[in-house]
Amino acid sequence: MSSTDGIVTPTSENPLRMETDGAGALGIVLDEIYPVQKPSPHMTLEDMMIIRDIILQDDGRHDGFVITHGTDTLEETAYFLDLTLDIDQPVVITGAMRSSNEIGSDGLYNYISSLKTAMTPESAARGVLVVFNDEIHTARNVTKTHTSNIATFQSPNHGPIGFLTKDDIHYHHYINKQDQFNSVDLGKRVALIKAHADLDDTFFKALVDAGYDGLVLEALGQGNIPPTALEGLQSALDADIPVILVSRSFNGIVGSYYDYEGGGHDLKQRGVIFSNGLNGQKARIKLLLALCNDYGHEALEEVFRH
Repeated sequence: MSSTDGIVTPTSENPLRMETDGAGALGIVLDEIYPVQKPSPHMTLEDMMIIRDIILQDDGRHDGFVITHGTDTLEETAYFLDLTLDIDQPVVITGAMRSSNEIGSDGLYNYISSLKTAMTPESAARGVLVVFNDEIHTARNVTKTHTSNIATFQSPNHGPIGFLTKDDIHYHHYINKQDQFNSVDLGKRVALIKAHADLDDTFFKALVDAGYDGLVLEALGQGNIPPTALEGLQSALDADIPVILVSRSFNGIVGSYYDYEGGGHDLKQRGVIFSNGLNGQKARIKLLLALCNDYGHEALEEVFRH
């Protein structure tokens, strides 16, 4: 809930909730539960597992699921569920960019849109979907692109896979089935480091000393890092810590093109694994799950190739 001075304070009541008569008007029987009630930046892997387990334990009693979520880490929860839920029922995640007492609040509208999406037979077997602002995005490709705009959720390189009108829901293409992971180990730790000019070895060596299990490196451009970071990167590789390379750029994928110290070709030769288009936060989720399921270097190369 937002106050007159613009401060947003959580309350015990979910502003994105549907009254019984409202659900009846949509022609559905709606069960609402609140297993995780916390601000989006407070979400943990354990919280994501709670949501996943509720859905898996449903045993087909419900035809679909809609999850309301704060927007800061929404894409990470969505992607985690996409990789750990192998079900046909639609799973839709949504939220709000404007608080319920602001003019133009989008929360209830997004919630109703998500319910409509989950009700649609065409939404089945499409993986986890994210619905905002009359658009339907995949969990794999969607990301938050603006701090406050209601059209913040976009899918760089791909765009939405469908959209809503006042009367109907339209899908214009399918997506490839995602990898699935069964085991989740809360003890695994994967870090994310963002490359920048003059990046040194400090963070890399700290991760090695702390015994981290994996590392995602957001590289510059098409997959390059400053030479000042190479000693630290090599220390991680020497400690058998898998390193996944993504780009800090908004669009495109990384490749082993530049043959200079710290260039993509150099990193490839050292054993860094290149990812095909994931952003850093999602690559971290995928690496963590892959390590939880005992993926070795070759298996990691394969799973991050697509």
